[in-house]
Amino acid sequence: QVQLEESGGDSVQAGGSLTLSCAASGSTIRSMAWFRQAPGKEREGVACIDSLDRPQYGDSMKGRFTISRDSAKNTLYLQMNSLKPEDTAMYYCAADPEGIFCYMVPSYYSNWGQGTQVTVSS
Repeated sequence: QVQLEESGGDSVQAGGSLTLSCAASGSTIRSMAWFRQAPGKEREGVACIDSLDRPQYGDSMKGRFTISRDSAKNTLYLQMNSLKPEDTAMYYCAADPEGIFCYMVPSYYSNWGQGTQVTVSS
């Protein structure tokens, strides 16, 4: 059983930066992703990274967000720059321990963290 714990969420002003972390325990993770969900909206793919550390990003995140991981610490990161009010959401970490590829589709992942709140004010 994989346990995921996110941290790093905060309230920032537009244009600011945040780094989210997701610590995984219980298994070495091959495919991981960040999703977000704002009130009244569907869960949206933010970024994912596959077993070869190849990243993918949602269209509105490209150039602003960077996904990375420290395999030794089994920790996933999301560096977010140039934050906008529309980035406000609960951010979730998801993992597929056996996955080779990553997908920004929530149904692909069976392991989820509890989420960390990011609020961006204008």
